[in-house]
Amino acid sequence: MVVGKFDLIVFDWDGTLMDSTARIVSSLQKASALSGLPVPSDEAAAGIIGLSLDQAFTELFRPASITAQQRGELMDHYRQQFVVDNPQPMPMFAGSSALLALLQRNQKQLAVATGKSRKGLDRVLEDTGVGQYFHATICADEAESKPHPDMLHRLMAIFNVKPEKTLMIGDTDYDLQMAENAGAKSIGVTYGAQPKERLLPFSSLALVDSVAELRDCLLQPC
Repeated sequence: MVVGKFDLIVFDWDGTLMDSTARIVSSLQKASALSGLPVPSDEAAAGIIGLSLDQAFTELFRPASITAQQRGELMDHYRQQFVVDNPQPMPMFAGSSALLALLQRNQKQLAVATGKSRKGLDRVLEDTGVGQYFHATICADEAESKPHPDMLHRLMAIFNVKPEKTLMIGDTDYDLQMAENAGAKSIGVTYGAQPKERLLPFSSLALVDSVAELRDCLLQPC
């Protein structure tokens, strides 16, 4: 089993475990319009998922084209759109909760490395009830933004696990690049925020098209 080669399995959150891409894209677009900024396309908005919000805004808008006031307004409008105006919980991808439970039964140490804030991650962990499966989590306001290896370095230090015994699972090139930067292995999922083409350049163990395929890949040779 592929999973048997690793002591620590780290999951991205948005677009990997939670089906949140559409809400993130919509919230970014509405926040941009309310802040008087150009509205990013669906592809552009989805393409920055996984980064910290501050880094995401830098990627979407050239620093010279956005004032400090607009940046602050954009942050406020985004949080209003994403959380306050859409209070209903977002769904996990079908089979993801069962996969986490299965990995826990296989006595794997599980963690999350996400572009979400600590407040945001704690909220969705409570909403979904899957927080019980993770031994550690780290967020964008606690470490350097992906693809910097800081998140993985911190998690590996917590568990005293070597890079070659660490597996990162994510849906963006930021996740896969972070794994390479940290010396860890990765599996890319193509059902999230970014198209498969953006994941192909990396030396991942596999690219999978569904949670079911991810489960099979982890439990069987892939």
